[in-house]
Amino acid sequence: MIAGKRIAAGAAALAVAVATAACSAAGASGGSSKVIDLVAYSTPQQVYSHLIPAFQATPAGQGVTFRQSYGASGAQARAVLAGQPADVVEFSLASDMDKLAQAHLVPPGWDGNAHHGFVTDSVAVLVVRKGNPKHIHSWADLVKPGVKVVTPNPFSSGSARWNLMAAYGAQLKDGKSPAQALAYLKALLKNTVSQPESGSKATDAFVGGTGDVLIAYENEAIKAQQAGASVQYIIPPQTILIQNPIAVTAKAQDPAVAKAFVKFLYTDQAQKIFAKYGYRPVVSSDLSSKEFPTPPQLFTIGNLGGWSKVTSQFFDPARGSVTKIENQLGVSTSSG
Repeated sequence: MIAGKRIAAGAAALAVAVATAACSAAGASGGSSKVIDLVAYSTPQQVYSHLIPAFQATPAGQGVTFRQSYGASGAQARAVLAGQPADVVEFSLASDMDKLAQAHLVPPGWDGNAHHGFVTDSVAVLVVRKGNPKHIHSWADLVKPGVKVVTPNPFSSGSARWNLMAAYGAQLKDGKSPAQALAYLKALLKNTVSQPESGSKATDAFVGGTGDVLIAYENEAIKAQQAGASVQYIIPPQTILIQNPIAVTAKAQDPAVAKAFVKFLYTDQAQKIFAKYGYRPVVSSDLSSKEFPTPPQLFTIGNLGGWSKVTSQFFDPARGSVTKIENQLGVSTSSG
């Protein structure tokens, strides 16, 4: 088995803590700063480096400082469950948010706003080398002999679960049976040569030369292009709508400030910053159909039964169908 496919346990220790300074006007005032502990999945780290200063420039954000932690979505959720301080949490999966809600760390109505608790959208895409030397155009091309796939490990990464459900659901949309769709997943994972612990690390591995095709969020592909990577991406006709949840925690040290920050993220200003860095705005008036075309056979996780059913069916530690496939391939399925 290829060594690059073996994923070490302990992904929770991979979160990156970053301190962000207060705006100079707040410092000059001499007033004590208010702090927001932001815990998020790995991919939006870059965009928050622009969103946070924009918030700090508003009346609600003056004097507010941030402590930030980024990592694989599942690892971040487990860290908060284990006691990591968090005022605002953003995850890749609604199921990670539900775990916190079940532990009373996030209010049960976290998804009660007009956008159902989601702050950004994306879609699963196929990222290839510039010029597309392997002639990859659809999901079917990923299981051809000799094609080397990169996608994160689904037992540490939320984006990996979106990727695999995009691939599975695409087969159903193409008229395949559930058994045939599962067989496709097995062939896809057999062709996978690297499963890093997070979506951003998977992108780094691909940009660094690993593999022929990366399954990723659209925003990760756009981010790589903006950074000058020699890549392009294909939006398959059949793909999944990725929805990323955000919430203020029940133990926020200053709930009013934390809520003000989350409220800011839904403003036109913030949603347009998200769009600039490849995320699809959830505020419809800020979503450009030219910049972000809707795939003709777009589907949601709800079309596959929702995350509760999907998690049990595919990713249960003992009985999940993907768990069994990964175990057969020698890939770690530990989430610890």
